[in-house]
Amino acid sequence: MTDTLNSFLTFRLGDELFAANVGKVIEILELPKVTKVPRSPDFMRGVVNLRGNVLSVIDSRTKFGLPQAPDTINTCIIVMIINVDGQKVTLGVIVDAVQEVMEIEDSQMQDMPSIGSKYKAEFIDGMVKQDDQFIMILNIDTLFSSNEVSLLNDIASTVSEDASGKSK
Repeated sequence: MTDTLNSFLTFRLGDELFAANVGKVIEILELPKVTKVPRSPDFMRGVVNLRGNVLSVIDSRTKFGLPQAPDTINTCIIVMIINVDGQKVTLGVIVDAVQEVMEIEDSQMQDMPSIGSKYKAEFIDGMVKQDDQFIMILNIDTLFSSNEVSLLNDIASTVSEDASGKSK
């Protein structure tokens, strides 16, 4: 029996390590100025201009229920494509630091413990132990509900329309 290898981009939020499948990652950006959007969800930091397109930017700390921390020189945006209920959405996710790309075999993955986890199990596929630390493997497609994705799309298209056509 052969395991399939999967490539994952690991990133840090505080002391925790997370990993997302590289198939979902488009690029990694230095943290530009993020424009806040009034009345947007609390997990949305704002929007940035990505080569002429409006990119919604998510604060992963808020989304994961972690305490806020100041941005540092290592803070960056991972641009990802997610698929929720057939809708493909490109999002920027702010993380404290990107670590590395690593190969993880299916057999290395362990289930999340059912008690004591501070993260929602529905968006975590499992965990991998590397050295003395656990890495939580995220299922990016389940991180957002279809309502949240629709809301993010609406905000991005409204900002885009305001920027392109409506001069005051």
